[in-house]
Amino acid sequence: MTTGWTKSDWRAKPRVQMPDYTDAAALRGVEAQLAKYPPLVFAGEARRLKKQLALAAEGKAFLLQGGDCAESFAEFSADNIRDTFRVLLQMAVVLTYGAKVPVIKVGRMAGQFAKPRSTATEVIDGLELPSYRGDIINGFDFTPEARIPDPARMLQAYTQAAASLNLLRAFSTGGFADIHRVHSWTLGFAESDKAERYREISNRISDALDFMNAAGVNAETAHNLAVVDFYTSHEALLLEYEEALCRIDSITGLPVAGSGHMIWIGDRTRQVDGAHVEFAKGVLNPIGLKCGPTTTASDLKALMAKLNPTNEPGRLTLIARFGAGKVAENLPRLIKAVQEEGAAVVWTCDPMHGNTVKSASGYKTRPFEQVLREVREFFGIHKAEGTIPGGVHFEMTGKDVTECTGGLRAVKDENLADRYHTACDPRLNASQSLELAFLVAEELSSLRHADRRIAL
Repeated sequence: MTTGWTKSDWRAKPRVQMPDYTDAAALRGVEAQLAKYPPLVFAGEARRLKKQLALAAEGKAFLLQGGDCAESFAEFSADNIRDTFRVLLQMAVVLTYGAKVPVIKVGRMAGQFAKPRSTATEVIDGLELPSYRGDIINGFDFTPEARIPDPARMLQAYTQAAASLNLLRAFSTGGFADIHRVHSWTLGFAESDKAERYREISNRISDALDFMNAAGVNAETAHNLAVVDFYTSHEALLLEYEEALCRIDSITGLPVAGSGHMIWIGDRTRQVDGAHVEFAKGVLNPIGLKCGPTTTASDLKALMAKLNPTNEPGRLTLIARFGAGKVAENLPRLIKAVQEEGAAVVWTCDPMHGNTVKSASGYKTRPFEQVLREVREFFGIHKAEGTIPGGVHFEMTGKDVTECTGGLRAVKDENLADRYHTACDPRLNASQSLELAFLVAEELSSLRHADRRIAL
């Protein structure tokens, strides 16, 4: 956070991956209306998340961040929110057992409406139109009318985000998140014939819960077994929306992004002197920064200095996204840059974006085995460097989609067309997400035992 910063300073900086609205008056009207609306999240919640992330940087907590690639207006429903929330809770229980530390639960939800694109236009059957950039900007339908950026979509995005947050808060505190109920859902997964390798962990969790219950520690006696802290996050791509929802924290007097608890800067928008970095540097929220193969050590040092000049613990999360087979050549040099600056950061792994391929059937997909490989490489490098792997970041859904190949249910290339529902990039389905959580838990457990042997 920078003295003298104002929330509109980004407008004087170079902007990329943002739409050019044709109706300036309509845009001003939407921004003025949003500026009058209540914030979606509150400064105290963002501060609490930042404190928890500071623990993740020290290995005393672990970050689980997951949800939709791009939230859709058409697929918005209470069932979809519930199902994704439920799978994230299941993953968190498994990871908690493996890591033996609290798991910070952050959804890519209630704000993940905009997406950067590799090209400004796309061509289908000889027709070239502007690329789809997420429902908050333009429409998915491949028509000239749908692809025109419409500022009124920001109002619909706000309404959907507010409704999503209302339901998520109810689920978090209303008994739905009771750890015994959550684990009962996981037992069904582990009891399938193909999930035998995960049954032992599942049974150990059951034994631990049974012991706690016998000792009188349950949802009735321990409040934190029945409720959870759940936070929202998104890429802060559409800065007109972000500025309109920026508020001043009444306690600290500092600006806060009211659009989500945590916002991140993408690999395509991380220019040190660009508009997105300029906006993010001034708000008190935790900030995520995607780090890809093109991120240089000097880039990272300059970004850390700009986004977290006081080196505040929990402020900055570095989201590594290289692709399987590329972690060893990229992550160590960035770890070295962080160490040279003495920076306090949370290192987390995004194994999705570097592993997108085009299948023989023409669908974009992500092989489960490649996703898992990158996760294992991430943990392996941190073990070798003596640094802390602080979290994982997945694009996933609670729905039974067929968008990523592999996993226990062995989704094949020919199955992709069955239930390929994503508006943008392929997501792990519920089964693949939970399987990945078990595998990450094994990695965390292995690291914990290694650290224990070193201590002895």
